[in-house]
Amino acid sequence: MEYNMTGTTKVWSVEQTQTGIQEAAAVLAVGGVIAFPTETVYGLGGDARNTEAVERIFAAKGRPSDNPLIVHLADREEVYVLVEQVNEVEEMLMEAFWPGPLTLVLPVRAGAVSELVTAGLDTVAVRVPAHEIARALIQQSGCPLAAPSANRSGRPSPTQAKHVVEDLDGRIDGILDGGATGVGLESTVVRVLAGEVHILRPGGITREQLQQAVGSSRVALVRTPEKKDNKEQVQVPRSPGVKYTHYAPKGEMLLITGKQEKLKVIVQEKADEAKKRGCRVAILSCSEHISSYQADEVFDCGPYNVPHQAAHSLYALLRECDERGVEFIVAEGYSEDGIGAALMNRLRKAAGGHEITIE
Repeated sequence: MEYNMTGTTKVWSVEQTQTGIQEAAAVLAVGGVIAFPTETVYGLGGDARNTEAVERIFAAKGRPSDNPLIVHLADREEVYVLVEQVNEVEEMLMEAFWPGPLTLVLPVRAGAVSELVTAGLDTVAVRVPAHEIARALIQQSGCPLAAPSANRSGRPSPTQAKHVVEDLDGRIDGILDGGATGVGLESTVVRVLAGEVHILRPGGITREQLQQAVGSSRVALVRTPEKKDNKEQVQVPRSPGVKYTHYAPKGEMLLITGKQEKLKVIVQEKADEAKKRGCRVAILSCSEHISSYQADEVFDCGPYNVPHQAAHSLYALLRECDERGVEFIVAEGYSEDGIGAALMNRLRKAAGGHEITIE
């Protein structure tokens, strides 16, 4: 399998947006792979119908092939070409949240996309992004775009074009710079079963918003059991971002959650312990606690009661920790209300399950 390793990935600046969309769309139409902005994070797109293009996405990212991809569409009407059917609840969700950061897992129409996109499952994950550059690129390319986040597998997702350059320069055909993304976390992924909305991955659309759109009794709090592959007897996820370690910085990370009155003491203790071991240490703190901490780096993630600010900055801060040579990160937890659920999901993934909960 061949992909770009020449070190000549083309970057179209913000000032070159219109030309960049046209040139990038032409590359996608002939099987190329292009990184582009969405309202969530930067995606790495290729024609979802073209197996060779999809192979290039997996190869560039170093992504396991049993991890399905989300297909991005320019318009809601395009979904009916890819899937067998859309039920009443799914129509309600599309009406409420498309374009936007909601991904629906739907029954795939045979032959509509490469089997690599679906990881061999009978469903496909689809969404219509809210970012104008993304939709214009998809429309002009004439391709439904399979597009995971545009980073090396396991690394923090890119929220700026420079993050894509750091991870994928020389491995992909081009990068459309659309500036910093808005939400900062990936889309919410849901599947409707027996009229209930099952949240497979929390993201930019909150559980509360889903409940308001379809009725609170229709949003299940439990995760959908995943199908098992008969040959390997391993779990095959229907949503990306739920099986493997994701969003991780290079250094070790510890998440501290629980009672706020005791949290500051434990955070500083763990930072001091790491410092004594010779580590370069960073603390990710809410604004209210920032003055209480001492470490090599202390980052203000925003007020505790404004988790969307922390969500917006999380991946950029994790990458900044890498840039500054941080070897150990202590991160405060946030409330899991609203987008806080998605934020805590990503923090736990980034920490690889290393969490202390203060009772």
